[in-house]
Amino acid sequence: MKFFKDFFGNLSDLQKRILFTLGALIVYRIGSFIPLPGVNASAVLHLFTGDNGMMGMFDMFSGGSLSRMSVLALNIFPYISASIVLQLLTATSKSLGELRKEGESGRIKINQYTRYLAVFLAVVQGWAVVRGLESMAPVNGIAAVINPGFAFELSAIIALVGGTVFVMWLAEQITARGIGQGASLLIFAGIVAEIPGGIAKVFSLGSVGQMSPAMIALIAGFVVGIVALIAFFEQAQRRIQILYPRQVMANGVMNTNASYLPIKVNMSGVMGPVFAASIMMLPAFVQRFVQSESLVVQNIMGFFTYGTWTYLALYTLLIAFFAYFQTAVIFNSEETSNNLKNAGGYIPGVRPGEQTVHYLDAVVSRTTAIGVLYLIVVCVVPIILNTHLGMPLVIGGTSVLIVAGVVLDTMNQVQSYLVAKQYGSVIKKAQKKGRFRG
Repeated sequence: MKFFKDFFGNLSDLQKRILFTLGALIVYRIGSFIPLPGVNASAVLHLFTGDNGMMGMFDMFSGGSLSRMSVLALNIFPYISASIVLQLLTATSKSLGELRKEGESGRIKINQYTRYLAVFLAVVQGWAVVRGLESMAPVNGIAAVINPGFAFELSAIIALVGGTVFVMWLAEQITARGIGQGASLLIFAGIVAEIPGGIAKVFSLGSVGQMSPAMIALIAGFVVGIVALIAFFEQAQRRIQILYPRQVMANGVMNTNASYLPIKVNMSGVMGPVFAASIMMLPAFVQRFVQSESLVVQNIMGFFTYGTWTYLALYTLLIAFFAYFQTAVIFNSEETSNNLKNAGGYIPGVRPGEQTVHYLDAVVSRTTAIGVLYLIVVCVVPIILNTHLGMPLVIGGTSVLIVAGVVLDTMNQVQSYLVAKQYGSVIKKAQKKGRFRG
């Protein structure tokens, strides 16, 4: 114990955060292999064999927890769905909007409401999964549930809801005590864990002649191109010049302070496509586990079938909506204008106040439009290539976007910690030399 105490005591804050994040991700991966009591995992796995559609994407996001039917099968998605609902309600409800303006206390209350709603959604989705498992036809004479009945239903729902609550807590701990955004990192960990199996599948198909070397090279080139496109647009910015009033220096020379207000092209990050994908997963989730003979229900579900043009159109609209919605939540043009006005700053050629607000809204709208086109190319085009042109992509564009986006965001946070540490060391040295006091 003394060794570990001495070891962790000598680490910097950044090193402790990185180790905590890695430890949390290891615990998360271990939890994804704990089976749901009373379920034959082999029968459930047969249900997902060869599924490259929406349920396959759901399973990849969960790191294979769903196909293994582990206690973490529902993963973080009830919490993401609850976050979507609360953000929409906050934008439309006056009481929640005022609660959000209260600052930290309001944010804590909204997060608490999000957790309650996530637990409720986990109960509903858990019940759907349990009922679907009980109604599954036996696979090779093996039933999905060993002893169906009320006792199994109750224990399975409690286990699934408990797994979701644990994943929620783990994501919040990573955000608070680790590096990066917790929910995104957990999805990132699930996707990365499934990538080696997908690569092995491609090479196995090539070794038996079912996939030509040219197709393998084309897939590799396409993935590299998508990663390069993501790296470019995730760092792309529209810089708005900000000028401050001139100051008279000690030598009598007039000095004009200038800086830039960076507007990211994809300000919503990876959460916009994640929100859109989570909504599109829900119908496929219900269709897979809750079978219905109603013709109306089947027709409705047909609109959400992975790869159909109606699915692609709805997915595109959801990506655009959540990109603009997340941008509106993150960037407040009126607040930014007031901050510039209070600091004495102004945009050249634009009057402070209302005109600055309109100018910022116009710039953000145009840059977000470019970001939406980029997200559509990354997330929708691979689906078209896979389902309509026959390119066997083992990993979707949304998955690549999440992986690359999380890596870039984590690297930026690490760089920020390093810069802050350098500034801190410079200030300490200056204080020792007597240049600064207090």
